[in-house]
Amino acid sequence: MAKRTMFLEQRIESKKVVVGILGLGYVGLPLAREFVFAGVKVIGLDIDEPKVKKINSGRSILKTVSHDSVRQMVKSGKFHATADMSEIRKVDAVLICVPTPLTENREPDMQYVEGSCRTIAKYIRRGQLISLESTTYPGTTRELMKPILEAGGLKAGRDFYLAFSPEREDPGNKHFNTRTIPKVVGGFTPMCKELARRLYLLAIDTMVPVSSLEAAEAAKILENTYRCINIAMVNELKMLFDRMGIDVWEVIRAASTKPFGYHPFYPGPGLGGHCIPIDPFYLTWKARQFGMPTRFIELAGEINTDMPHYVVHKVMEALNARKKSLNGSKVLVLGLAYKPDIDDVRESPSLELIELLKEGGAKVDYNDPYLPQTHKMREYDLKMKSVPLTAAKLKSYDCVLISTNHSDYDYKWIVKNAKLVVDTRNATVNVKSGRGKIIKA
Repeated sequence: MAKRTMFLEQRIESKKVVVGILGLGYVGLPLAREFVFAGVKVIGLDIDEPKVKKINSGRSILKTVSHDSVRQMVKSGKFHATADMSEIRKVDAVLICVPTPLTENREPDMQYVEGSCRTIAKYIRRGQLISLESTTYPGTTRELMKPILEAGGLKAGRDFYLAFSPEREDPGNKHFNTRTIPKVVGGFTPMCKELARRLYLLAIDTMVPVSSLEAAEAAKILENTYRCINIAMVNELKMLFDRMGIDVWEVIRAASTKPFGYHPFYPGPGLGGHCIPIDPFYLTWKARQFGMPTRFIELAGEINTDMPHYVVHKVMEALNARKKSLNGSKVLVLGLAYKPDIDDVRESPSLELIELLKEGGAKVDYNDPYLPQTHKMREYDLKMKSVPLTAAKLKSYDCVLISTNHSDYDYKWIVKNAKLVVDTRNATVNVKSGRGKIIKA
């Protein structure tokens, strides 16, 4: 083992190490970019062959990774993508970046992690480092991954190295990127952790080593549960303050002037993204195995999950006040992405809003400058195309529902031309004229 350790150490230090990244999505592709731009050879592994072909042709699949970046990666000779999983044999490290969604019963759906580990187990060789990046419950790496990877006879910590280092991607963040976001890492053994730390330091500026796999897994869960709970609190306060005739956004602005002891969180039409709507349920599921109910976390999840229903109710109230019913009304949803200025629709509340509005009998369209059409997802297949945003179009709708506050939108112009605007994001805060058309939700 000492020889294998020294060999991998030398490969990392000399940048001769070959990194395999399994899953070329919102986490895997930006990570591949950072390794390649640091001078490290990367093999991108993905079962989606059209995606592989597109990337190898120098075209990006993400707005957050430019076409120019992908072209540079391919032209460098340091990167290629493949759907041939046998190329795992050629790499020194495999970084797993696959989805960890929920089942219909809101329990962890580990099929992608399990499938990845079974694939790796077919080709694993001595001396390789395997690191999971997907957010999950504490115990996943040790209890789920390790037995699958060891099924062929090789042992973690003896024949191969095992680590967990959670992704911290934040698509669209203008202040931090993959390289500059500090990265937590834990290992099955101290040497597993140290090798993973050294490897990631080639692409990431700051590493945060922790004592165990479980500590690293729990750190990521804590980050997202913290946000989930605080967003649930302001969502609940939004509904309360609305009944009291108080603008929650004004209250948040005022509270934010306190220079200590307060951090602002903002309400919305529901939670979106690949982490916050999902990860707390991973923790509550795991907690039940220890006989401990996590009432606080589960309540936060329920509040956030119910927000699209609250928004649709506000749309119904606003239409009723104008002697219209939701049934038969034309509604335009502005923004399909889960946050501003990106093309990511994972767990976006806009998707549920559209379905709920349609179930209520509304005729629904959407506009999103970053998403010209919908695509089939695990839970949704809307088969819709973004409609052009013109003055005539806006005037033809009974209600315009702002679900995502893209900076591309001219909200003053939208309010001017719309009959009714239901604003879930405080996007119209600076619009002075036409305030009677605006309903906060």
